[in-house]
Amino acid sequence: MFNPRLSVITIVYNNVRDIERTMLSVLNQTYTNIEYVVVDGLSNDGTFQIIEKYKDRIAKLISEKDEGIYDAMNKGLALATGDYVIFMNSGDEFYDSETVAAVFASADDADIYYGETEMIADDGTSLGQRRHKAPAKFTWRGFKYGMSISHQAIYMKRLLVEPYDRRYALSSDIDWIIRAAKKAKKIVNVNRYVAKYLVGGMSKKKHRQSLMERFDIMKRNYGLLPTVFNHFVIAFNLGWYWLKNRRTND
Repeated sequence: MFNPRLSVITIVYNNVRDIERTMLSVLNQTYTNIEYVVVDGLSNDGTFQIIEKYKDRIAKLISEKDEGIYDAMNKGLALATGDYVIFMNSGDEFYDSETVAAVFASADDADIYYGETEMIADDGTSLGQRRHKAPAKFTWRGFKYGMSISHQAIYMKRLLVEPYDRRYALSSDIDWIIRAAKKAKKIVNVNRYVAKYLVGGMSKKKHRQSLMERFDIMKRNYGLLPTVFNHFVIAFNLGWYWLKNRRTND
């Protein structure tokens, strides 16, 4: 029976409202071969006190100042020892308690597993499926029209992944996934919802910087002219979705 060890990494800083919900979604998984890694950025709002309630169920825990989200995520990667890694950062959740078990039951020994994501509003209500629906098949070229798989919905074989490129402060996750996907031989769509994603975050608060970073990442991977053309397609798709739904659901 295929029973790989999964390192689930949670990054948090001063998010007392959401951290327990995220942690319980990890700790309540029916799949038992999980290494839980929590990286706290020296929170001072009560977050760490909540984390400590569950410290006997956390494999690795650090609480120290960092230099931003991707520095913290690199710390989490450095601590991980599992066969696979996934980030479930504060505010996000596995879709249900059976999620991890269902992912690994879908196929043996894939390099990457991925699925669909449900968007969640600040008040906990569902906003439905992401605007970028997970593709039926995924390769590294699949992000040319945008990030079609959310970060919380992608399971990577740990040996494929490298540290996040910290020159990108907001969009390094796109670059990270593309780099791993270029090395992947077997990529499996599990054909189910696997994550709940809390809308917002720094890439929304600093949208212009995030877009510039994304353009640079795509230009490096897909070439300048194709990226310019693809951004017209992205803009059209975004506008059409907004007209129909009055929200973007990114």
